[in-house]
Amino acid sequence: MLPLILCSIMAMAIIAERFWSLQKNKVLPPELVSQVWRIARDNKLDDTILRRLKNSSSLGFILAAGLANSHHGRDVMKECVEEAGRQVVHELERFLNTLGTIASISPLLGLLGTVVGMIQAFSAIVEQGIGDPTILASGISVALITTATGLTVAIPSLIFHRYFERLVDEYVVNMEAEALKLIDILHGDREPAL
Repeated sequence: MLPLILCSIMAMAIIAERFWSLQKNKVLPPELVSQVWRIARDNKLDDTILRRLKNSSSLGFILAAGLANSHHGRDVMKECVEEAGRQVVHELERFLNTLGTIASISPLLGLLGTVVGMIQAFSAIVEQGIGDPTILASGISVALITTATGLTVAIPSLIFHRYFERLVDEYVVNMEAEALKLIDILHGDREPAL
């Protein structure tokens, strides 16, 4: 039971942290591209603004990488955006592997508890005989409790793991679209729709 309790605590902590970190306004602030476009259009883009943009959000980090290399041309800018995007995806997926592992091992830990409970029940039968049903019941009780606990930890962990994976995928698609929109605007391939 102790490993299952630890898994439960870890899963709740990861879920709470991911809900906090993956808020849409923190990852994809609305109107950020239009603000950056206005700053670039007014030639106010300097190292201080780029540093502030880089630290503002995940999208800001990607846009800052592209803007820092905008003078090298569209292709270099796009490569820098893609590289920054890989770093951002890695950060957005932080702890999701651990949450997935918890979802996978919790039923196995519950099954292990079931096996241990059944071993206890059969050991009690061997030692004291089959005459007292309470001895057998305690082993079966341990088996059922650990199985139920394992499933109780695994099911929500798996649900939230899948939810956060989907959310990260959605954010990545949106950040890529926003970054490409800024690249097109800066290189004159698109009119800004501000």
